[in-house]
Parts: sequence; C-alpha cells; structure tokens
Amino acid sequence: MKFNPEDIRAAVKEDFDAAWNNGKKYVKKSSLNQGYPHMELNYGKVHPVYETISRLREAYLRMGFHEMMNPLIVDEKEVHKQFGHEALAVLDRCFYLGGLPRPNVGISDERIKVIKEMLGNIDDEGIEKIRKILHAYKKGDIEGDDLVPEMSKELAVSDSLIVEMIDQVFPEFRELAPLCGRKTLRSHMTSGWFISLSGIVERADPPFKFFSIDRCFRREQAEDAARLMTYHSASCVIVDENVTVDHGKAVAQGLLAQFGFEKFKFRPDEKRSKYYVPDTQIEVFAYHPKLVGSKTKYSDGWVEIATFGIYSPTALAEYNISYPVMNLGLGVERLAMILYDATDVRSLTYPQMPQYSPWIMKDDELAKMIYVEKAPSTAEGEQILDAIVKQCELHGSEPSPCEFIAWEGTCYGRKVKVSVVEPEENTKLCGPAAFNEVLVYKNDILGVPNEKRWKEAFDNDSARTGIRFIDAFAALAAWEIEDGAKNGENFVETRVRIVKVPSEINIKIKPLAQRYITSNNKKIDVRGPVFTTIRAEIE
Repeated sequence: MKFNPEDIRAAVKEDFDAAWNNGKKYVKKSSLNQGYPHMELNYGKVHPVYETISRLREAYLRMGFHEMMNPLIVDEKEVHKQFGHEALAVLDRCFYLGGLPRPNVGISDERIKVIKEMLGNIDDEGIEKIRKILHAYKKGDIEGDDLVPEMSKELAVSDSLIVEMIDQVFPEFRELAPLCGRKTLRSHMTSGWFISLSGIVERADPPFKFFSIDRCFRREQAEDAARLMTYHSASCVIVDENVTVDHGKAVAQGLLAQFGFEKFKFRPDEKRSKYYVPDTQIEVFAYHPKLVGSKTKYSDGWVEIATFGIYSPTALAEYNISYPVMNLGLGVERLAMILYDATDVRSLTYPQMPQYSPWIMKDDELAKMIYVEKAPSTAEGEQILDAIVKQCELHGSEPSPCEFIAWEGTCYGRKVKVSVVEPEENTKLCGPAAFNEVLVYKNDILGVPNEKRWKEAFDNDSARTGIRFIDAFAALAAWEIEDGAKNGENFVETRVRIVKVPSEINIKIKPLAQRYITSNNKKIDVRGPVFTTIRAEIE
C-alpha cells in the first residue's frame, strides 16, 4: 500500500465531516440525571494544553496514524549519530541526568560508641548488621528509600531513631553531591524517532505512519513569554519508499484544518537542521480567521505553526534505516496559545503560579463568597424571617415611635409574638440603609441602594448577591428567637444601628475573597444606618 497526499486530505475531510454530523445527532444519557431534566452534570475544567493534546491525538488518529511512545531518556551518543558535527550545539541545550553516588561508609570505633549510645541495646552483632546493610546499599542491592526501613527492621528500632542516627553518625550522606552521567532528557522528538524506527524496520516493512505527542526538555537560558524549558511536541513520521515533501504539506493541511485553519503557506526553513535533506526543511504558515485584527503579532491571521522535512539518508544510515522518512512536528503550547488567545505561554501553562499569571477573579466569583452567617433552621424560624422582612417593606417609612406585629405562633412548643419596633421619636421604623443590597461592582464589595445613581451597577455590570441588609438582619433575629425559644428565654431583642462592617449586619465574606480584595487594592464598603429593632415575647 502506498500513501498518496491527496488520499490523506480526503480521508481527513471525510472522517471529520462524519464525526461532526454524528456529534450533532448523538446525545449521551447518564444515569445520574435520568428522570431529572432540570439537573445538569457539573463537568470539570480542562487544561488548555492537555485539551489541545487530546484534540491533536484525535486529529492524527482520524488521519490514519498509529500512536507511539518514543524514548524520553537519550544517550548523548545518539545525538552525535543524528546531528554529526552539530551535536555539541544541540547537547549544549540538553539536560544531562545525574544522581547521588553511593558512599563507601566505614564504621570506626568512635562511631560505634555513638551508635550504641543513641540506639541503646545495640551489641556488636547489631553493629555488624549495620555494616552489612551499608555495604549492600553501596553495591546497589538495597535502594536508597529502603535503607532506613531495612535498618529499622533488622535492629528493631524506630525509623525516626535510625534517621537521626544516620544524620549524626554518617555525615557522608549529607555531603553527597550529584554526579552527571552521559544520558540526556530528549530535547527533540527526532532523537526518539530514530531510535524507535531502527527497531521497527528490523521487524516489519514499510509503509508506516506514526505519531507521538509527549514532552521534550530544552535548557533555555531563561523562560519567557514564548518558551519554556519543558514543552510538548506533536510529531509524526511517514516511512515509505516514495515519500516526498508533498506528503508533509498534506499532513500539515489535514492536521491543522481540523483546528479551523483555512489557508497555508510553505517556506524553506533557514535553520536547516543537519538531520534533514537539504532544501526539504519547510516551515508551515497557517491562516486562522479568528486571529485577524487580534492584539497579537498574528493580527494578519497568519502564524508559523509547524515544520517538516525529509530525514537525511546519512543520519538514517546510522540506524540501518534504508527507507525515506518524512517528519513533521509542531509545538503544542504554541497551538494552544492560538486556540485560547493567550499571549504568554507561562500563564497559559501554569495559571496557578503567581509569578506567571495575575490573580483575577470575576465579580460573580466574589459574589458567591458572600453569605448570611446565621440563619434559622426550622420552618417556624423561616416564617419569622419572612414576616420581619415583609413588615419592614410595608412600614419601613412609618414615623416613630411605632410598633408592628410581624408573627405569632409556636416555636419549640412555646408561644411566640414577634414585633418590629422603633421606640425613639422623630425617626422611622427602618433606617435609610435597611434596603441596601450587597453586590460586587468592578471587584469592589458594596452595600448600596437600588437607586438611580447606582443604576449602571444594578442593571449591567455588577454581580448581585440578592442579600439586602434587612434580609441578613431578619435572619439573625429569627435565629436568635429560635435559640431563645429552645433555651427557655422569655424575651429576645435584636437591634442594629449604624453598620460599619459586614459582620454587624450578619453578613460574612470568605477569607479568600477578603484576601483578593486586599491584594488588589479594592474595597469592602458595606455600611450605613439601618436602625431596626426586633422584639420577641416568648411564653
């Protein structure tokens, strides 16, 4: 079977269209919400890089590529075979692997004395056990994480005491410094492809189509908005006697078309890597309509997104691979940045890290962290709460002194009469701030009246909590009345005057929200004259 570039393009379109049409018809049912159409499953949030990897995997599979896992740890000699005289420049960007050496620890008479003092009932036989265990550790018969448990078991001494003994008696362990070997972390997926393909061609004849999406590591001088020391490469190879550059173009088009890219440009890559045949290393520029006019360097819609080429026969010969190989690779993070409108790969990849990503909370997120602290727990308590609010809404502007019965009934088996009162003269039943609502507006937490001057906040741009001062106060009063009825009290009075902080009106703000407000120099302004009193007579 031969691979034709047009077949690749056609297969992608057919499979992609079929998948799209099936997706529109198919609705997955779950036993979690059957019979409850009002319920929605709360799915978790995907990470943009891993979501892009998932989509790339599906895209490659639709194109008929088989997935492969390439070696991640590569000996430096492989890099020399692949890159020739350029190997040193490549290795300069590689991370070499190192490890701690196994120390040759001796036990002197002075050390024996200290060990016996620390471990107590340890005789010469116990010292010999320690000597044998240390020797086995040196030879590699005992792993580092088994050293302490093995000594603890043989000597019948606690792990913590063994750790203390090793720390004080054998400073060699504290002074160990790692030694570097000749193995590196893969800096290019190509390093893995040569090794993998050399094994495959011994067992099967081409044609082959493989892809691998995995991490690579590069020892950059510094990480910045465009590069990280570890990144994901989405790479593929086609091994076939008749493979050409046009296969690379077809794969690039077929792959990227599944992400919304419409037009493509192919330009010779000036880097000209040693492992590619001269003049076959091509950069892929793709056009995406959503990038047009964006505030990125891709505002014209064109972005460099992949590179492909034909492996050099010289490099392939080092691995006894006698067939032509086309390789294409693209950086997953770069594609994810385009798809998610990101301008900094660090904040895209590590949004949880303060040094990379500013802490931004939306108003509605903050609003969810504001709640009434104390509230009634019984049906009667809920009725009392509602009755208090209703009387305040009906008579809040009544001149004082005044009193209005809000609720009469039984709570915890006792008769209760609840009134809203204002005994002082020349005022009103409720103060002017009683009906202020708590909302979040431009990250400020405010308690404001629903009046003309706050129209913009109430109508458009704020996150309303639905909690008014009177609602929170009535909940507190109902909670205290419930508690009084339950505990044998005969009279309960709940009063609020001028509110200066949220807690004075029974409103709680989670510490996380407070920390965010403080960190961003925003404000919490929940205050005002409420002047409302609730009295309950309990028989």
